[in-house]
Amino acid sequence: MERVVGISEYAVSTDPGDTFVTYSLGSCVALTLHDPVAGVAGMLHAMMPTKTANAEKAAQTPAMYVDAGTLVMLQALFDRGATRANLVAKVIGAASHIDEGNLFRIGERNYMVLRKVLWKNGVLIASEDVGGNTSRTVYLDVGTGRTRVKSEGVVREL
Repeated sequence: MERVVGISEYAVSTDPGDTFVTYSLGSCVALTLHDPVAGVAGMLHAMMPTKTANAEKAAQTPAMYVDAGTLVMLQALFDRGATRANLVAKVIGAASHIDEGNLFRIGERNYMVLRKVLWKNGVLIASEDVGGNTSRTVYLDVGTGRTRVKSEGVVREL
């Protein structure tokens, strides 16, 4: 079953028939995590780098923020049997097209915060499709961990 992961949301599943999809990643980042041994996967679509921007909002919607959302999703995966050693992480997004003057550098900041949070939690990035100035759509097959990225009409496996 296809399940949409919207902006500021995350989803976790152990159902091998599930496919997560998130649309229109610009400066936002998507993180897909898959543990092939435990048979669990998750997808996060975060739009802001750190919860310090608005702690009250982060408490209500942690997936809005890269740091808080990543930790919440990691815990949900661990609760379903995932282990750090088995997690395959893929990162998508962090474009700069929304911030054409590169004044706020939201995409770049999202990416840097995500790398730091994953590193601090012992999770290495297996592959990524980040930066540039195009939007992306991401698909994650829960059963296989296969991650596909669609950008400018072209779909490729990450």
